[in-house]
Amino acid sequence: MRLVVIGVNHKTAPVVLRERLALVGDDVNIALKQLEAFTDGSVIVSTCNRTEIYALVPQLVESQDVPSMSANGAVGAQTSSAAISDHILKIKAWLADFKQLSLSEIDPYLYVHRDTHALTHWLRVAAGLDSMILGEPQILGQIKRSVQLAQEQKALSNQLGWIIDQVFAAAKRVRNETQVGAQAVSLSYAAAKLVTQIFDDLPSRTLLVVAAGEMNRLVATHIAGLGVGRVIICNRNPERAEALAVELRRAGHLVEVRPLQELPQVLAEADIVSSCSGSMDVLIDKTMTLRALKHRRYQPMLMIDLAVPRDIDSTISRIDDVYLYSVDDLQHVIAGNIEQRRQAAVDAELLVSQLVVEMDRSFQVRQVGKDIQQYRAHTQDQVDKLLHESIAKLQQDNASPEDIIIELSRRLTQTLTHAPSKLMRKAAREGDSELLDFVVSGLQEAHRGRR
Repeated sequence: MRLVVIGVNHKTAPVVLRERLALVGDDVNIALKQLEAFTDGSVIVSTCNRTEIYALVPQLVESQDVPSMSANGAVGAQTSSAAISDHILKIKAWLADFKQLSLSEIDPYLYVHRDTHALTHWLRVAAGLDSMILGEPQILGQIKRSVQLAQEQKALSNQLGWIIDQVFAAAKRVRNETQVGAQAVSLSYAAAKLVTQIFDDLPSRTLLVVAAGEMNRLVATHIAGLGVGRVIICNRNPERAEALAVELRRAGHLVEVRPLQELPQVLAEADIVSSCSGSMDVLIDKTMTLRALKHRRYQPMLMIDLAVPRDIDSTISRIDDVYLYSVDDLQHVIAGNIEQRRQAAVDAELLVSQLVVEMDRSFQVRQVGKDIQQYRAHTQDQVDKLLHESIAKLQQDNASPEDIIIELSRRLTQTLTHAPSKLMRKAAREGDSELLDFVVSGLQEAHRGRR
């Protein structure tokens, strides 16, 4: 298949080295252009947890006059193992030079996968099976963006594009046919899952975000992305609140920023509350909540308290129409979900193995068609050359048509039998009786079929 993967991830390299090897921004475009010198197409995937180069190494022809024949009988250009190793070394050396590091410094941390092993790795990555958080879906989107960048730089060959299509289709099957990504395993994602379990008319709902730190930013992004109609941000620091508001507005959400002192009034407008401040005091107490419920005519409220110490009075959980979840409640849910994902990962790994076999067979069928087409074209060129030479001889005054036809027949026989004869001699020299029997029986079958 000529596919290779070279890279580092969170399992093989410390974060300090991953940061130094990261390829982002203009680096990616420059790198893709430089990789053209010794690859037949490449894709660069670089995230906080990995930097990987997926590439096709160039195809090498054993002989210029006669195409070679593969072990399964397919005829076409073959790439030697030594040549692939040479190109892998070139890519490693290029990466070290590009990042101004020594190869000896990074080589112990680099992993290399080839052919079907490379395909298996790519599919595992795309399906979230190689992620720090098992089954996380973001990596597939990151790979798609990486492929888009490669397309924009015209760094994809037809063959690499075909492989990518197969990987995306297979990753989709893994996620659809197993439960590896079904359960929430992050606090922000778990919070979003709770929202969908309690409310089904999200466009009519309002999310109140109390404090605009990183955790609430993730929660707000997840929940707003579900389609809630409005987001209200209450924060002590107005600049930080406005920065989060701008981010959410860019994504098309309706967002308001209110000062934290207005929290008692704003609470009545909220169907969903996510609070995660650094306050040592309770921000939402029982009295405030009862007043808000009365104003809301006791419509249900979901409250998510991700703060430690807690922002929301724990006794509120005993109030009807209020669903209160603390960080401990969500962590308990996540722990169970992680175990379920691990069990589902067994099914996912089995499916990956099955899909890689199917993809490899599809590739072989696709490739042998090209090999046959190439072999036939090469043979036809030789036949046409011999025919034109014979016609030219026939046009000479002293030409003997019988001798010319006999000579043409002899040369055609040599041309058509050269490749299989060469393969049989090679199989005999190397003691490959299985290949020898395959070729001989195939030729005999073809001979009988012409009778």
